[in-house]
Amino acid sequence: MGTVGIAGTAEADRGSRHKLTTLTGLAALSLDAMASVAYGPEAIVLVLAAAGGYGLGFTLPVTLGIAALLAVLVASYRQVIAAFPDGGGSYAVAKTHLGARTSLVAAASLVLDYVLNVAVAVTAGVAALTSAFPSLYADRVWLCLAVLVLVTAVNLRGIVDSARAFIVPTAVFVGSILTMVVVGLFRDAPASVEASAGHASVLADNATTVGALLLLKAFASGCSALTGVEAIANAVPSFRAPAARRAQRAEVALGVLLGVMLIGLSVLISRFGLQPVEGVTVLAQLADASLGHNWAFYLVQFATMALLALSANTSFGGLPVLLKLLARDNYLPHVFGLKADRQVHRHGVLTLAAVSAALLLFSGGDTNTLVPLFAIGVFIGFTVAQVGMVLHWRKARGPRWAGKAVLNGFGALLTGVSAVVVTATKFHDGAWLIVVALPLLMVLFEQVHRAYGRIGARLEVGRIPQVPCRTRSLVLVPVSSLNRLTGEALGAAVSLGDEVHAVTVCHSDPEDHAQIEALERDWALWNPGVPLVRIASERRTLGRPLASYANKLAEAEPGTRITVLIPEVEPAHLWQRLLQNQRGAVVAHAVRRDTDAVICRLRFRLNG
Repeated sequence: MGTVGIAGTAEADRGSRHKLTTLTGLAALSLDAMASVAYGPEAIVLVLAAAGGYGLGFTLPVTLGIAALLAVLVASYRQVIAAFPDGGGSYAVAKTHLGARTSLVAAASLVLDYVLNVAVAVTAGVAALTSAFPSLYADRVWLCLAVLVLVTAVNLRGIVDSARAFIVPTAVFVGSILTMVVVGLFRDAPASVEASAGHASVLADNATTVGALLLLKAFASGCSALTGVEAIANAVPSFRAPAARRAQRAEVALGVLLGVMLIGLSVLISRFGLQPVEGVTVLAQLADASLGHNWAFYLVQFATMALLALSANTSFGGLPVLLKLLARDNYLPHVFGLKADRQVHRHGVLTLAAVSAALLLFSGGDTNTLVPLFAIGVFIGFTVAQVGMVLHWRKARGPRWAGKAVLNGFGALLTGVSAVVVTATKFHDGAWLIVVALPLLMVLFEQVHRAYGRIGARLEVGRIPQVPCRTRSLVLVPVSSLNRLTGEALGAAVSLGDEVHAVTVCHSDPEDHAQIEALERDWALWNPGVPLVRIASERRTLGRPLASYANKLAEAEPGTRITVLIPEVEPAHLWQRLLQNQRGAVVAHAVRRDTDAVICRLRFRLNG
């Protein structure tokens, strides 16, 4: 008993090495949210620029509104982590308190957002690179795919390895942004405007008034900075024990860092009277004004480029866990629930990479094509999670449940309004695709669920099966010549069945007749104790004649278990498999398609 306990402890220690700490969890699962400070404030400024310089004065109030929503979301997702430590975020909350259909809305919205996050992150990072080196612009699609391959390869090694690889870029980016904010607060005027010199301003000539609609549109655009806040709650099982507590700490750290950076950058925008210009990002202008046009300026640019490209890692950390939960509930193929070494949901990682690659090719590596689709799904998920948590606290009625329910209810109101505003303001820019894709994805989940239901009913899952009983067994072995493989196959066949038939297919060509007659003479001399059955066929096929013969035997001898044993050679080297004729696969396909026979593929391994 002691030995078993020691072995179990050792196994647990090995497993914990492939899980996240608070710091590595922050690096692995918050890159999306961290990197959003590169385009969140800019999205606000570009909308307010329609009202001229007066409109830009509302940048800080709009940002404070977004920061307040961020605080509500962080507090809410801390509660989600505590209540649902198995992960899944809004999907898990909705499944428990709002029903299966609503949980699929949350799951579909999160899946879409995670996939879009990868594409947007990679294209934005490459856009930063091509802005610094315009000669690379023509190769941006290939650069996007190269970055995607890099991030995918790192995640296939495990979430801990990916977190360790991204700690340094994350620390450099956060450190440079905070330094830029602090230095900028002590300046009375911009240190440099070289970055924006010679670039045309995008301020509207015929400025509009600052009304509620414009502020709502600016708020909706800036809310893109909140994507990724839910990723930690979705991936709680990836943390070391105590997983929930570590995940909560990471969530709070993310909220504090993101809030400070967003507010700090907005203060600098107001302090320096920054105006958006064509071809230069707002963050680049702030770095120029705060730090000067020197090595520190370029450090901020390269750190931003790296983190934007690598922020796709948030999706690789959160989506595979969500797909695992959907697979466990029979809404996706069960293969998504499998784990490889290093606690990697390999099929989820590879599927995310494949779909993201398709999006990159579709968009041509252009960020502007993808951004209008971004952030809608995550706000739907936010709203579902908040409503579900209100019901959770109402049912639990623990200490201070009313206050927690009010917090979640207020969060649901804010995120629900944000979801409507974001969808409405971006609908004609491409958001309608999300409105169409979300129900289609839900239909896919439902179809998979029904298919598993039918399979479960046929297999009588949950019922005690009948006592197994032995039936007569007939084994068919396709042969074409006499060799050692034939002998191995017949030896295995007589061990499996009560009766064995060696079967050879004869075509109408004279050459084939001569070969079959030679085989029959050699078979008689060999006399293995197994009859050789010749099947005539007008067509040069192997599988259909064998399948037809199996069906005739099944009709003549009902209750007999028919097995088709297909002997195949497995070469010692992988490249040598190209030399094989693949007849075994052809026969197996035909038998599987046209009969109820059992298929047994005997592999004879060649060494050397």
